[in-house]
Amino acid sequence: MASITDSLTRLGDLSVPFTPVSVTGLGDAELLASQGRIAEVRRRLDAVAATVAGEIAHRSRRELGHAGLAQSEGVRTAEVLIAKVSGTSTREARTLVKAAELLPVERPPAPDAAPVPRWQRLIGDAVAVATISVEAAELIRTRLTAAADGVDEDALANAAERLLAEAAGLTIEQLAIRAGRVRDELDLAGVAAREQELRAKRFLRVSPQLDGMTRVTGLLDPESAAIVVPILDAATSPRRGGPRFVNPNAIERAEDIMRDARTTEQLALDTLVDLVRAGAQVDPNRLLGDRKPAVRILVTKTDLDTRVGAAFFEGQTEAVSIDTAERFICSTGAIPILFDDDGRALNLGREHRLFTEKQRVAMAARDGGCLMCGRPPSWCEAHHIDHWDEHAGRTDIDSGVLLCRFCHLTVHNNRWRIRRDGGDYLLEKPDPNGVLRHTPLPSRSPPLSRLLAG
Repeated sequence: MASITDSLTRLGDLSVPFTPVSVTGLGDAELLASQGRIAEVRRRLDAVAATVAGEIAHRSRRELGHAGLAQSEGVRTAEVLIAKVSGTSTREARTLVKAAELLPVERPPAPDAAPVPRWQRLIGDAVAVATISVEAAELIRTRLTAAADGVDEDALANAAERLLAEAAGLTIEQLAIRAGRVRDELDLAGVAAREQELRAKRFLRVSPQLDGMTRVTGLLDPESAAIVVPILDAATSPRRGGPRFVNPNAIERAEDIMRDARTTEQLALDTLVDLVRAGAQVDPNRLLGDRKPAVRILVTKTDLDTRVGAAFFEGQTEAVSIDTAERFICSTGAIPILFDDDGRALNLGREHRLFTEKQRVAMAARDGGCLMCGRPPSWCEAHHIDHWDEHAGRTDIDSGVLLCRFCHLTVHNNRWRIRRDGGDYLLEKPDPNGVLRHTPLPSRSPPLSRLLAG
């Protein structure tokens, strides 16, 4: 059987017919290693593709008019031409062209061209040596560009270096969150403007279809999502791996949902329709009644007192302004949660078998969601790091962490341990050779990061 390495080596020889390689005989470790090698080859190909795309864009630049490469081929732009030749989307082609702008080029720069900032050159160098993908490069570039005005060049370069160092261990979704937080650290003054920009993009469109159905499409800004998403999660979470329940009534309800003949998507829609119907039946002078949705907004006291900083809706990753935090605190009140210098929430000293709701609120503020996979707090269960029975564990806040149902079961079923090191938590599990390894489980809570940095 040909190895993955042999197959990857032959990929560039277009004179040889392509045949998929069989992987059923690979062991688990070899299979995962093969996936990693394939990813690196893809990054290398992307770097070459970006270089070629950049040259196509250069030969299609606007001042060349109809003599330019794209227009001579009968299309308007280089991106359309690249997409046509490659059989990809114009969005992917645009990403390649943007990445090419960061790469070193052989031709001398135009006399009137502005020098490429050092932080952008760092990103380009990482693409050129296939350390990151062009998609990751574009993500980092756009996030840092949003904070670039008025920010010191060295600070931008340091931020780029941090993100490039972390990118290899993150999915593109996780990198987007991390890059957004770095952007906010650099440009706290711009948080309010970015919040308004996202809010301006919100919409709901109802479109009647020819078959009698009605299509609903839309976008929720972070504040709207913080209200709507937890309600839909609560209605559908038994289907989608949400938290298990210990209350007998909740168990019965969850079992009813599991037996329901409706699909998860139909259940979510019916929940939304029921909410609208209920809202329409209240006092017409108060469309949604007096009860406010259960929404938590997290902010440090320092940011609130100085009115300089950022706040975050629980379960959402984008920062919102201090004005928004004050508005929510004014209407719903505030629950103070005290942390020590290590970032540990102050213990309530309880020794009940189960964590209380107040303790879960504190853990949500501290952890920001599942410490292993990042699912939002509403999807999480409280895990005793020192098991109640086996290790005589206490039910104190610093002895518990938030894990989603899947990760919670994974830890227990594999008999892994989560240990505390000061204010930090580590996942302890054996590697393929049986050697115990410790993987950091950093908090995903932006306010806690600001508190510790402040």
